[in-house]
Amino acid sequence: MGDSDTIELPSFSVAGQVVMVTGASSGIGRRFAEVLAAAGAKVALAARREELLVELAQEIAARGGTALPLTCDVTKQDSIKRALAAAEERLGPLSILVNNAGVVVSKPLFEHTEEDWDYVVDTNLKGAWLMAREFAHHLVDKKRPGRIINISSVLASRTIGRVPAYCAAKAGLSHLTHVLAMELARYGILVNALAPGYVETDFNRAFFQTDAGMALIRRIPLKRLGQAPDLDGVLLFLASPASAYVTGAVIAVDGGHGVAAI
Repeated sequence: MGDSDTIELPSFSVAGQVVMVTGASSGIGRRFAEVLAAAGAKVALAARREELLVELAQEIAARGGTALPLTCDVTKQDSIKRALAAAEERLGPLSILVNNAGVVVSKPLFEHTEEDWDYVVDTNLKGAWLMAREFAHHLVDKKRPGRIINISSVLASRTIGRVPAYCAAKAGLSHLTHVLAMELARYGILVNALAPGYVETDFNRAFFQTDAGMALIRRIPLKRLGQAPDLDGVLLFLASPASAYVTGAVIAVDGGHGVAAI
């Protein structure tokens, strides 16, 4: 084969990119930050618990990566603006947002209060919208393209008891992803969502060892819980040049749960 027959492979590199990850202090947000830093990105770690962010930034630095801890409340516009400005000043031009911050309240329906509903929806949906809007506005002002990766859930399309506000918020976030993709395409800003299934964390490990938890696992076609590394490939795909023609997508990483019979 001659040089003209050489196939150019897509680039999954994020080296040198400046990424903000919200909800980076724990769970999959922490994993996302670690993976992006290991892949060569400079990562702004945004969350409310400063001490955990400082600890994570030190761990990333010890591995040779670059990370900046930033206290940020995604439900407050002023807090978001301060975090974006600090990230740009300290790390350089922002290009990618991983919109991950989220909370959950698990109670039977009739025990859910209005305060519970507001707490979950304000963080998981309103907060994601505020963060995406301010990040996109920042990029448009700077006349730069970029990417927004919203973290949705299998529960955006499947149902489960005890988490009505969480299910509603994640369903809204998936649809918001479509709307943002449509409106921001003209500015070169790609907007997609990663929708994890049940991923084992410190917070849910005990539940999945109960009879109810094991019954839920048996409903997953791959017959196992997801592990945090299972999300790495799709995250890097959406953050990298390999996904240059992908916008408005909600990509499930759920072991087939979303297509399984209820």
